[in-house]
Amino acid sequence: MEFIKVNSQFDKHVALIELNRPKELNALNLQLMGELRDALKELDDDNSVRVIILTGNEKAFAAGADIKQMADKSAIDMLKIDQFSTWDQIRKTKKPLIAAVSGFALGGGCELAMTCDMIIASETAKFGQPEIKIGVMPGAGGTQRLTKAIGKAKAMELVLTGRFISGQEAMGYGLVNKVVPVEMYMYEVSQLAKEIAQMSPIAAQLAKEAVNRSFETHLDEGLTFERKNFYLTFSSEDQKEGMAAFVEKRKPEYRGK
Repeated sequence: MEFIKVNSQFDKHVALIELNRPKELNALNLQLMGELRDALKELDDDNSVRVIILTGNEKAFAAGADIKQMADKSAIDMLKIDQFSTWDQIRKTKKPLIAAVSGFALGGGCELAMTCDMIIASETAKFGQPEIKIGVMPGAGGTQRLTKAIGKAKAMELVLTGRFISGQEAMGYGLVNKVVPVEMYMYEVSQLAKEIAQMSPIAAQLAKEAVNRSFETHLDEGLTFERKNFYLTFSSEDQKEGMAAFVEKRKPEYRGK
């Protein structure tokens, strides 16, 4: 793998993926996205990993798509390339996925961060969908996820003006979980990941699935799906261990079974 770095033992039950095109501000080309898809699939299949962190570097999480790969393409060329099938596979990651964002998260970078389940940002973070400034529009979920996260009016403003927003502004809109000094953002995300990794991985995956389903269904269907996943947790050893530990006033030891 050339454009990403993977540390599957970043912390106990926590894996770290780093985007690694620093000279290009981690611009998302086809190779990088393919490597990211494959790494996420591998970590999803690794029973020792319960939480995945995705990050770039202090200067840029990802400053957007690689425009050089697209500038001369026709609509048919883009259709044949089918770059968004890779995004669809990334979206299906089962384990909790946390974005650690510092510097630029623009265009495809913002869309990639929103594909994650949670976002911890540094004080230097800048989010935006500036595609309108080069004559196109978001194509990897920007119009959809941003609207669901911050509402129609603000999403419309950002998409139609291409304006950047700070991490603090993004947190105020509900896009980001927390904003911390740049020297603290990786520590903060690792603490959040460790906290989640202590939970039952089966329950965490089923809960993630249920939360995500709320964006795709109306309330009645969502509640039915939630209840099915709730009942399903009672088929796990983790449920027996968790409830026994509660009754016995001790810390549970989850095994992901």
